[in-house]
Amino acid sequence: MKAILRKRSALLLSLLSGLLLWAAWPTSSLTFLIFFGFVPLLAMSDKMTERPGAYFGLLFLAFWIWNTATTWWVGNTTVPASGIFANAFNALLMTIPWMAYRTTRLRAGRATGYFALAVYWMTFEYIHQHWELSWPWLTLGNAFAMRPEWVQWYEYFGTEGGSWWVLIVNILIYRAILQYRETPHFRAALAPALAILLPTIGSFLASGYTQNAGREKIVVVQPNIDPYDEKFARGAAELQLRKLLDLSAQKTDTSTRFIIWPETALFPTGSWEHELNAQPEVLAIREFLRQYPKARLISGAATYKQYTVMDDIPATARHASEGNYWYDAFNASVQIDTSDNVQVYHKSRLVPGVELTPYMRYLPFMKKLALDMGGISGSYGLTPGVSFFTNNTCNIYTAICYESVYGSFVAEKVREGAQLLVVCTNDGWWGNTEGHRQHLQYARLRAIETRRWVARSANTGISALISPLGHIEASLPYWEPGVLSGEVQCDSYQTFYVKYCSYIAIAPVIFCILLLAYTIVLRVIRRKHVENIR
Repeated sequence: MKAILRKRSALLLSLLSGLLLWAAWPTSSLTFLIFFGFVPLLAMSDKMTERPGAYFGLLFLAFWIWNTATTWWVGNTTVPASGIFANAFNALLMTIPWMAYRTTRLRAGRATGYFALAVYWMTFEYIHQHWELSWPWLTLGNAFAMRPEWVQWYEYFGTEGGSWWVLIVNILIYRAILQYRETPHFRAALAPALAILLPTIGSFLASGYTQNAGREKIVVVQPNIDPYDEKFARGAAELQLRKLLDLSAQKTDTSTRFIIWPETALFPTGSWEHELNAQPEVLAIREFLRQYPKARLISGAATYKQYTVMDDIPATARHASEGNYWYDAFNASVQIDTSDNVQVYHKSRLVPGVELTPYMRYLPFMKKLALDMGGISGSYGLTPGVSFFTNNTCNIYTAICYESVYGSFVAEKVREGAQLLVVCTNDGWWGNTEGHRQHLQYARLRAIETRRWVARSANTGISALISPLGHIEASLPYWEPGVLSGEVQCDSYQTFYVKYCSYIAIAPVIFCILLLAYTIVLRVIRRKHVENIR
């Protein structure tokens, strides 16, 4: 009977953890629940010191609930089964640090186990931002995206610091519960209460950022073109260009510095980069810009780059069916002005399965298996373009869609010299779900980490202007065409996080290696000790 009760109790704990993590996630207002999301799993880990297979299954259930309830919309594609696989696979990956925690906890004790859990999870998050199956959407620090007033200290420790905060508070709350059971006294709650309150109060009281006076006028366009039925239709590019220009004209004047269009707004079926200056779209844009001599236009675009036989052909390159040459297709952005100089940036953080077939250099026959989401199908190229757009007044980094979820990657662009952040995205693929709303909220964290203005142009919404404090200063409703105008600041100030994010991110990996080595050595010593006794 006790065994049955333990099984049911463990199952309930697994279910509770998955539901708490989901309920805490943006765009829910119950953010504080993130501090309790892992507490049931810690309790379950103590209950299930035996039967590792059952423990793994209950871990997977908790993480599958969290993934599916939070990001079910990733299956809103032409192949819905891809979403089921993505959620299940990500849940499977999340069990790895917890299985490692169980091993360390049993062999090295409770205190070492807690430290190991935090280190293992942070190592998992680091890897999940750097390999080709990357999916950092559920990085724990993202939970505070709707609470910028809680995390102004992200300018020092970034989203990684937020993940540490979540893990430490969960562990302290669980320890307080255990202490209260042994000695019922409210002093047990002191440590977790301070761990929650001190960073939050510090965030309210102080910020290392003060805005300067200089501002530039910016115009952000939201054309609201359906990506499934309209955007990539044959012959639609000219009509879409006219719509974008007409919307831009509504708010553009002679003081406008930058006009921002969304992802793949130009050349939806692709254009050769060496021929951009001759494209009708570019010529029409330059004619438009001559009315506004200070303005530059930044837009998402689909481009092709041809390689000669003398070039090193990358693994992503395709062979032309007609002609003896190789080429890459890119999800790109371009900066156009009235000169003949078109700067091109290539998206480098590609969505696995949609824009990139992971590790296809080892499996070249899988090159064409990326999902067809309209426009150019197959895996995109990874050959770098410019790092960011340069001009006389402001260096601009354009994060294309999914790239804006990578805190340390965006910080690296700012460290290299970017003074203003732009997000060009589509967001229409996922329909009216939490996908586009979560994506908007994550951009607020990038603003705080880098103390940069963020101008977000989304094809179907939500387009917005976000201040360096993470406040949404202006926005457009989802699924409505419109245009925003406002003033932004181009700043050269670099936060502590911008300067040192690479060290902050890699530290848990170093600790992880040391912990694993310690666990292995401890196991060998104990085995020798047992053999000597025998």
